Amino acid sequence: MKANIHPHYRTVVFHDTSANEYFKVGSTIKTDKEIELEGETFPYITLDVSSKSHPFYTGKQRAASSEGSMARFRHRFGGFLDAKRS
Repeated sequence: MKANIHPHYRTVVFHDTSANEYFKVGSTIKTDKEIELEGETFPYITLDVSSKSHPFYTGKQRAASSEGSMARFRHRFGGFLDAKRS
C-alpha cells in the first residue's frame, strides 16, 4: 500500500439530536469537535436523523393511501365519464 494516501480511520461518536442517542462507529470523517463519552475522548458529529429517529425505522411512517391513483381519479371525475357515455 502507498503511504500517506489513506484517510485516518478511527472511532467517532455520532449524536442524533432529535432522539438524543449516541452511536460509536468507525469512520474517516473529519471534525474538530470532541466529546468525552464513557471516560474516553472521541471525535464528535451531530446528526438530524438516524435509525433511532427516522420514521421508516421507528415504525411511525405515514401509510400511503390504500386507494390507487386510478381509483381516486374515477372517484373525482367518474360522473363526467359516465355522463359522456350516455
